Amino acid sequence: MSTKGAAGAEGPGEEPAAARTGGEEPDAPDESAVPGEDLADPDAKDAAATAAGRTRRPPAMTTDTARPEGGGRAAPGGAPAPARQWPLLTVLGLAALGLFIVGTDLFAQSFRVGTMLVGVALLTGAGLRRALPSVGMLAVRSRFTDMVTYGVMGGLIVLLALMVQPNPWLRIPFLEEILHLTVT
Repeated sequence: MSTKGAAGAEGPGEEPAAARTGGEEPDAPDESAVPGEDLADPDAKDAAATAAGRTRRPPAMTTDTARPEGGGRAAPGGAPAPARQWPLLTVLGLAALGLFIVGTDLFAQSFRVGTMLVGVALLTGAGLRRALPSVGMLAVRSRFTDMVTYGVMGGLIVLLALMVQPNPWLRIPFLEEILHLTVT
């Protein structure tokens, strides 16, 4: 942008000042100001601007929050609430089943299987977040952030469940060497 030396002096290809400001001159007095009001006071200026419907300050209190990307309903609005939130209920159901298996200790490796099911629930959440355009309340942040968060947490939980002692289902030799050096 070029700077102007005088009001009304436009450079080549620029529109006149009156056209940019909606027909007003740039130095025209504010018509929304209350007569007798001290405009040197910044709060009075903001009050006058707010009364006119325009302000540069953010509101003191927000009344609404933008929905995350993909945070719309996963089913039509006429469907019952559980049907609209089926992606979230799927993830929560898998995690609850895993916690139930861990808590009841139904069989020999129930801790490992239940913990892996909790990790698989998070990985399912990452897959649903990637595949579906709208996932309801499963959408917390941006699509990328949700996918990375659910995926990393789910993957780590599954990996740790596979490596838990005694008799791990997965052995990673370099981790055993690091652990050996730190414990003994």
